Amino acid sequence: MSEKPDQPLTAVAEPPPTAEARPGGRDGIVLAIIATAYLMIGLDATVVNIALPKIQAALGFTPVGLSWIINSYTLAFGGLLLLGGRLGDVLGRRRVLVSGTVLFTLASFIGGFSNSPGMLLGARIGQGVGAALLAPNTLALIAGNFAEGAPRNKALAVYSATAGAGSSVGLILGGVLTDWVSWRAVMFVNVPLGLFVALGAPRFIKEPERHQARIDYAGTVTVTAGMVSLVYAFIRVPTDGWSNGLTIACFVAAAVLLIAFVAIETRVRQPIVPLRLFKNRSRSGGYANILLLTAAMLSLFFFLSQFVQDSLKLSPANAGLAFLPMTVGMFATVSQVPKLLPKYGGKPLMVIGSALMTGAMLWLTQLSSSSGYWSSVFGPLLIFGVGMGLSFMPLNVTILAGVPREDSGSASGLVQTSMQLGGSLGLAVLVTVFGTAQKNAAGRPAGASPVVQAQHAFTHALQSAFSVAVVFVGLALVVALLVFKSKKAVAAAMARAAGVGGAAGAQPQKTG
Repeated sequence: MSEKPDQPLTAVAEPPPTAEARPGGRDGIVLAIIATAYLMIGLDATVVNIALPKIQAALGFTPVGLSWIINSYTLAFGGLLLLGGRLGDVLGRRRVLVSGTVLFTLASFIGGFSNSPGMLLGARIGQGVGAALLAPNTLALIAGNFAEGAPRNKALAVYSATAGAGSSVGLILGGVLTDWVSWRAVMFVNVPLGLFVALGAPRFIKEPERHQARIDYAGTVTVTAGMVSLVYAFIRVPTDGWSNGLTIACFVAAAVLLIAFVAIETRVRQPIVPLRLFKNRSRSGGYANILLLTAAMLSLFFFLSQFVQDSLKLSPANAGLAFLPMTVGMFATVSQVPKLLPKYGGKPLMVIGSALMTGAMLWLTQLSSSSGYWSSVFGPLLIFGVGMGLSFMPLNVTILAGVPREDSGSASGLVQTSMQLGGSLGLAVLVTVFGTAQKNAAGRPAGASPVVQAQHAFTHALQSAFSVAVVFVGLALVVALLVFKSKKAVAAAMARAAGVGGAAGAQPQKTG
């Protein structure tokens, strides 16, 4: 099934789910199950971070090995995302979501009992594989269970809030659990959530109609190997640099494999990633913006969590709570977006959201060793959260609008892939900028004590990293201004389409 390159964003590719297909009263349960499934992934992106020092002390990780607690998860998750989305299209999205949830929950349970570095890393890989099966099918199941328009917009508002807030909630929860219970609790917290999803999904979530299809094996192998090579290359950059031989080899291998993948996808009848998804200009812009905004968001979590603990001397629990303004700002905003979207369209919301996030990042470039939480951190976090609330839900609506049902898993998988690549790319670039700036600032100011010099080097590096992050969100603002269509443009496109249809002999529809 194909679509026109600039199909209006309100087009419906297939008949929407009917009320009879899912009786009233179940919508809330369906949304709770899907949102909980995605919450586990958002939590896991950051809940482990604040617990890393405790894990290192308990299991004897080396400093290099400790980074692989994060990297092993990212590598498995980012490398297999597109395959997870396509498996949902072919085997059934609900079935693949439940399978991924079971694997994710089991791996979390095993990880909580880990008594060696190898056991914990194996559990993290299992979580990554489970997340790759689970994540793309959450968004696809919203498309398959909620009719396009107001019902889907309300569902996407909750989903977007959950997706964005999960990471900041993870920091809060990770700090509290590590301080008050144990580092093992950050793994066990996924178990009750996973059981709720695994038991509730088969009962309440409607399985969208499956389409007869074959697995694109050549495309699957090349894109999976290419994505793993690309993510692994970005993972190596912060520690080994851009000029490292193996890092360069991984980038080259990724480029060759992904070029081969695109060539394959143009020739096969049932591709793992239908390239027609990119013919819609606004959808392509949506993918680009999700990549850019996620690069800035995850980098903000990474650097600010260090600043509030190292410079402001907050405990892990208080460091997590320091991110609460972002969560509150986003939830407060995203609850209003379904009311604003029909009235103003997505473009103004995404422009304002990107502008607010750019302003928040500019504010963070002023951090110094004398900065306080209320004067220099609270405000940017609150503004950034409001910007996220305005941006992510309209982006999801834009990407899903008009996608044929048989391609919804692939379209959703590309959303998650954009987020993972954005996070990996953003951290790789900004950690490299941070490290270089910190080395250049070493020994300054001359004659100062080593403690003062270390503080100066740290804050100078932080300012440099956030300055580059401004570029990420600034580019997202440019895309929002130049690529996305205004509400009037969408309405005009719909009018032209109606006129063409009438000229071709289509039966006019009654209005009134």
